[in-house]
Amino acid sequence: MGNYLNSAEALTAFAEVYKSPYFVDKSEIISEIIPRIGTTEKYICITRPRRFGKSVIANMMGAFFSEGCDSEEIFRNLKISDSSFYKEHINKHPVITISFNRLPRRCSSYDQYISRIEQNLIEDLAEIYPHIRIDTEEAVWDALRRVHQTEPEARFIFILDEWDFIFHRHFVTDEDKIEYIDFLSNLLKDKTYVDLAYMTGFLPIAKYSSGSELNMFLEYTMASEEMFGDTFGFTESEVDRLFDKFLTNQKNPKITRSDLKIWYDGYSAKSGNHVYNPRSIVAALTNNNLGNYWTSSGPYDEIYYYIDHNTDAVRDSLALMVSGIPVRANVREYAATAMNLTDRDEIFSAMTVYGFLSYEKGHVRIPNRELMEKFDDMLQKEPS
Repeated sequence: MGNYLNSAEALTAFAEVYKSPYFVDKSEIISEIIPRIGTTEKYICITRPRRFGKSVIANMMGAFFSEGCDSEEIFRNLKISDSSFYKEHINKHPVITISFNRLPRRCSSYDQYISRIEQNLIEDLAEIYPHIRIDTEEAVWDALRRVHQTEPEARFIFILDEWDFIFHRHFVTDEDKIEYIDFLSNLLKDKTYVDLAYMTGFLPIAKYSSGSELNMFLEYTMASEEMFGDTFGFTESEVDRLFDKFLTNQKNPKITRSDLKIWYDGYSAKSGNHVYNPRSIVAALTNNNLGNYWTSSGPYDEIYYYIDHNTDAVRDSLALMVSGIPVRANVREYAATAMNLTDRDEIFSAMTVYGFLSYEKGHVRIPNRELMEKFDDMLQKEPS
């Protein structure tokens, strides 16, 4: 098994989720993805806020497709097993799975970061295709092309999780970001060895790509595309079923179904349907306790700067939202790609992409009690 190629790690990670008492079967997305394999629609980018199950779905897809796994014991119990595509594709593909949120030890430069990825992938190709001459100093895309030329049936599925992780590392310069986009383009674009490229993140790719580098991707965001809207996040019916399990598991339940709606519902998909924050739902049911399971991270701290300085009266607008009043906004998802935000629309756009706000029908609002508490804490702080 390789570092990235035909690794069993995705199966191990997904098996842990599958064994959870509050597991939700999202495998139907695989049926929607399979028809795109080997077509011009094979480039898919899913952007959602953090904690909405992107990595779980990526691991599920890696576990399903990879010929380096034997995952039928799990998938024969899931919805995908009813698909006509099931037998043809389960564990039948060479899969390259890369989680871009993993850093080398003591990483202090972009070169260290990207060199590790290139080296690991070259090592995988040399190990798994020993009869093909792989030069350890050559570009990864040249090595992949040589494998495909020697073995035309060797076409790869790429599962690339958290593609945008590197953009918020302190050591990454603007020049590094351009080089990284070029790396992804050279690796994936117009390459016959690519059978499918499935990429996830929370930042939209359109703004980072100056025009043509990554324009082959079809991008699916929460605010602009209905497709996959029910896959990321828990729907009302899914939370109903989880709550029924909770009542069976807990001898002394301290949470009601309406509690879950108040605390964790409120994110709007393009279809108009609302979805719940999956991580918080699972944590609350597991702990038998309503609480704030939002974990502060880099974007939270950066966004607070604009609240603290009341940039373009954003603090005043948030005070209205804390009172339950939606605020009109022109959400432009690409605004989140730069943290030098200058007006309310840009700031609210970034908050929506990061999952702090929900956007629906031209207005932004605080989606639920969990986030309401977070914003209330921020507004209670004295401005700098």
